[in-house]
Amino acid sequence: MARNSHDQNFKNLILDYPRQALAFFAAQEAAEIDEQASITPIRQEQLKDRLGDRFHELDVPLLVEWPDGRREALLFVLEEESDPARFSIHRLVHYCTDLAELCQTERVVPVVIFLRGDRRIPERLELGSERHTYLAFRYLRCLLAQTPAADHLDSRNLVARLNLPNMQWPAEQKLDIYAHAIRGLLELEPDPNRQVKYLDFIDIYTALDENERRLYRERYPQEESGMAGLTERLLEEGMRKGIQQGMKQGLEQGLERGLEQGLERGLEQGRLQSLRDVLSRQLAHRFGPLSAEVEQRLQQADSEMLGRWADNVLDAQALEDVFSLH
Repeated sequence: MARNSHDQNFKNLILDYPRQALAFFAAQEAAEIDEQASITPIRQEQLKDRLGDRFHELDVPLLVEWPDGRREALLFVLEEESDPARFSIHRLVHYCTDLAELCQTERVVPVVIFLRGDRRIPERLELGSERHTYLAFRYLRCLLAQTPAADHLDSRNLVARLNLPNMQWPAEQKLDIYAHAIRGLLELEPDPNRQVKYLDFIDIYTALDENERRLYRERYPQEESGMAGLTERLLEEGMRKGIQQGMKQGLEQGLERGLEQGLERGLEQGRLQSLRDVLSRQLAHRFGPLSAEVEQRLQQADSEMLGRWADNVLDAQALEDVFSLH
């Protein structure tokens, strides 16, 4: 996966769950953040004019404020690094000081999330001479690959549960880790759209092969049942959106026949898209992330072909079998 994909995955995670992200990635400082505090992302459009063309497009500054004014606002600067060799502490210093000036605050907490650890990662930066140190900088490090997964298996923090695959665990526990992450997602996130979004997150970072997925289905039927329920809800949601789209198209035409045609077209479009979404989800769940070519093939297929492929999923041993079995 490309570097920016990792960055975007973690940016989405932090923006969707900022309070839980701070509690997990910056536990030392987040302990002081109570329920009264508000957490606001500083949007990229606010940074462009003030930080120039080289601002960190995929980093996530979060501003924590207390409404009663008993303490000053606290700015968290979160950065994800999938490749430790690319990390620059000098760049982080520069970015933090720019943000501090922009927000007119000296209360800044730099946090770096490393997917992998490396002993060469600098922990601090000191600038000065033999007489004095004129700049002393350090940051909070979250080394996911060195974080024991056993400490978070039943965590009520969704960000921690989603990151179980990125933590440290024995190879023989891979399916257990995946199951705990899936269970956390189904228990802690009620929104089916976000469930789908972060099921992909779990799949990407666990990377089960075909045999592991088969063993998982056999060993954890309850979680599989939960995912089947999610599929049904997505199908219903797709149909509902199709009906709404059809009604909107018909009303815009302003004719009774137009409304009927719009409804029919919307229903068909909704049904087709729901079938595509469900089949795509099934294929990715069994065989891993789908290529652009497979996604395009799904989008171009009619309802008859989609139905045939959906039946083939049950017996297919490989992704190619789905499209070749009759």
